[in-house]
Amino acid sequence: MSATDVVLEVRDLVKHFDVGGGFLGGERALVKAVDGVSFSIRRGETLGLVGESGCGKTTTGRCILQLEEPTSGRIIFEGRDLTTLSPAELRAARRRMQVIFQDPYSSLNPRMTVGQIIAEPLYVHGIVPDRRAREARMKQLLGHSGLLPAMAARYPHELSGGQRQRVGIARALAMEPSLIICDEPVSALDVSIQAQIINLLEELQAEFGLTYLFVAHDLSVVRHISDRVAVMYLGKIAEITDRKSLYEDPQHPYTKALLSAVPIPDPAVEAGRERVVLGGEVPSPLNPPAGCVFHPRCPIAIEQCRLGVPELREIRSEHRVACIRAGGGLP
Repeated sequence: MSATDVVLEVRDLVKHFDVGGGFLGGERALVKAVDGVSFSIRRGETLGLVGESGCGKTTTGRCILQLEEPTSGRIIFEGRDLTTLSPAELRAARRRMQVIFQDPYSSLNPRMTVGQIIAEPLYVHGIVPDRRAREARMKQLLGHSGLLPAMAARYPHELSGGQRQRVGIARALAMEPSLIICDEPVSALDVSIQAQIINLLEELQAEFGLTYLFVAHDLSVVRHISDRVAVMYLGKIAEITDRKSLYEDPQHPYTKALLSAVPIPDPAVEAGRERVVLGGEVPSPLNPPAGCVFHPRCPIAIEQCRLGVPELREIRSEHRVACIRAGGGLP
């Protein structure tokens, strides 16, 4: 992967939240939401970021967008480290990266019409200063997102969930971005509408050369849209590789457990396949386990797993796993 191919590179990203104390005092503690995450995304590809709720997926996306200030680490977007930019420089960089939020209703201003919502960024950033040209561009963006021009006069509460999400997509497209972070964009929608939104995102990617970081917990959706997949557990990357390798030959025991929980439509195959059942509960990010964070629930854990944090090592070409026993490692 050459430097010119990489749109986004995240290096050792850490985000800790200070909690506790407050009005009545008490002991303060740190929630280790993201704890040393590294990955990169090529131009024009989709990286799926998956894991259980609370594993740090959304926080990672918010740190990339600088909606949360990272505790440490570097976020290099189109050759510039976002963590070192001034507010004015960051404002300019944000034109090139946008977000599609999980809840299409709460992410839209209920007091603004659809046309105003889409046209606002065009005006604020001076992309289309002329009012008539801005209105024409807004209607063009509605068409790209699969909405009729008549929708411009409606308010968010007058639209269905799928239509609202299309408005969110149109608003993101208005900034002419190179990177869009999709934060579980279909999890709040009906299954039939999910497929339409996923197909729309793929069509827009092909038409405009977009790059996606697709955050989700639904492995079936991620398999459909992603080129590569990164699996997170308790603030760390457990495994990252291309889609085919991850789904056909997972190496990390946590990835195997996730995939075994995905239902298969064929009853005969579903009844005969091997299940990986994890014991215990996900540890608290307030007090993560020493060593490998997965070892309290891991079916193949050994003493060494409790002693040291496994590095994200390459076991095959572009297939990295944070497990000392993966890929023919320790017996």
